[in-house]
Amino acid sequence: QVQLVESGGGLVQAGGSLRLSCAASGRTFSSYAMGWFRQAPGKEREAVAAISRSGDSTYYADGVKGRFTISRDNAKNTVYLQMNSLKPEDTAVYYCAADRRDYGVRREAYAYDYWGQGTQVTVSS
Repeated sequence: QVQLVESGGGLVQAGGSLRLSCAASGRTFSSYAMGWFRQAPGKEREAVAAISRSGDSTYYADGVKGRFTISRDNAKNTVYLQMNSLKPEDTAVYYCAADRRDYGVRREAYAYDYWGQGTQVTVSS
């Protein structure tokens, strides 16, 4: 089992940047594919980005391509989401999640086994 703790959320003006971090407990972080999801009020949870166990494969939702970058540091048991050129529509609670199966990079929420508590990102116009 792995525990995930997100940090780095906050309030930022449109066009600004934030970097989210997700620290994982345990010694097997490199055996999990990782994903970032977000959920805005009244909307379903959606995949934002995902990264394979080794970091050599990634997925981005169309709305964040070119603005967000997912990365991981397996030595530090941490996955990151660098968010640039933020827009008000990026406002949401952001969650990181871990997928213990070796099916590559997945964007479906049901594929992920462990979830963090979420961190709020608010982008003002």
